[in-house]
Amino acid sequence: MESPQPSRRSFLGTTLSATVAAGAAATTGPNLLLGQAKGANSRFRVGVMGLGRGRAHIKAYLDVPNTEVAYVCDVDSNRLVTGASTIEGKQEKMPEKVTDFRRILDDPNIDAISIAAPNFWHSPAAILAMKAGKNVYVEKPASYSAHEAMRLVEVAKETGRTIKMGNQRRSYPGVKLGIEKLRSGIIGELRYARSYYANARESIGKGKITEPPAELDWLMWQGPVPDAPYKDNLAPYNWHWHWLYGGGELANNGPHGLDIARWAMGVDYPERVSCTGGRYHYDDDQETPDTITAVYDFGTVGITWEATSCHQRKPEPLAFVSVFGTEGKFDFNGGAGWIAYDKAGKEIESHTESPSDVPHFTNFADAVREGTPVNQTIADAQISTMLCHLGNIAYRSTGSIQVDPKSGHLSPDQSAADKFWAREVYREGWGV
Repeated sequence: MESPQPSRRSFLGTTLSATVAAGAAATTGPNLLLGQAKGANSRFRVGVMGLGRGRAHIKAYLDVPNTEVAYVCDVDSNRLVTGASTIEGKQEKMPEKVTDFRRILDDPNIDAISIAAPNFWHSPAAILAMKAGKNVYVEKPASYSAHEAMRLVEVAKETGRTIKMGNQRRSYPGVKLGIEKLRSGIIGELRYARSYYANARESIGKGKITEPPAELDWLMWQGPVPDAPYKDNLAPYNWHWHWLYGGGELANNGPHGLDIARWAMGVDYPERVSCTGGRYHYDDDQETPDTITAVYDFGTVGITWEATSCHQRKPEPLAFVSVFGTEGKFDFNGGAGWIAYDKAGKEIESHTESPSDVPHFTNFADAVREGTPVNQTIADAQISTMLCHLGNIAYRSTGSIQVDPKSGHLSPDQSAADKFWAREVYREGWGV
């Protein structure tokens, strides 16, 4: 049986279904920045869920002092072995291998779960973990829909758990320096930011319905998504391009660029969002666009996000994020470097730096151990994710939507857009 999802207007009044034993309930009350401090010298024990991107989590945690990766989890037995091998010889004890992340939540000695499973798992797993008293690191976008984004923030407030999203550029010293330069007026008053993403993705083809491979627990892979037959071009990655599972390139790579653009411009929610594009390069099963432009109107300033996912040529030399001011232009290169130009296009200052994810994971571990702030609250991180969701809502409905700039909700009387606010149904027991 599948559970109908509440409408955008009613979901704030709903409660999470009881999926965790009452004895595991978390303490409520602390603010969103701070965790339940353990002490600076205590050992931080974490379980990693999803061993594609999760292998990068493991490598980062291995460089965080006094940290143990105690569990690795994946529904693919081959990935489980590969993920565990990342740790071999690098910490005193090998992690326990599990296929159900709830085993991690059952362990009272675990401080946190690090979620790198597909997007449709992010909020359901994170919410279940916080309700079980665990702290959470969750990959971007951290939510599948606008409803999940706001529900995730709500549960974080209710439980007081530390939760941090994988916007790792928030921890790059060079990016932080760049933001400081913009604040100091290096290019004058800021008017507009553009984020650009390019790739040369191949066609995903036309898949066949068949039996799932022996190594894959297909039912658990789907998790909160209503059960569907296995198709041979979905897992482990191409689910991104199907609306049932993902949000296309905008939800996949949009959070990184839009977060920097929004951070630079000092804005939260827009007043109006327009989005257009299409699937132009291949005739295959992909439902989401390979070419897309989203425009965010904040009244006095604007942001655009552009993506060309399948160009079979070298892309134009556009910066990852460009910020335009009254006195020049400022380019973030996608790593931790940047270049500032004056109005004539002359370089006036630059910064180079080799980025590392370790500081981002260290900030999370320290927040759990010491009660120190994470460098971006989940409430702020989900505003950046909401820009992605709102862009997809505009694309899938009327092309342009009106937004309440105070709350991020859709303005009234937009029924065509309203139906894309939330997942219509979840598998029973996995709703948020």
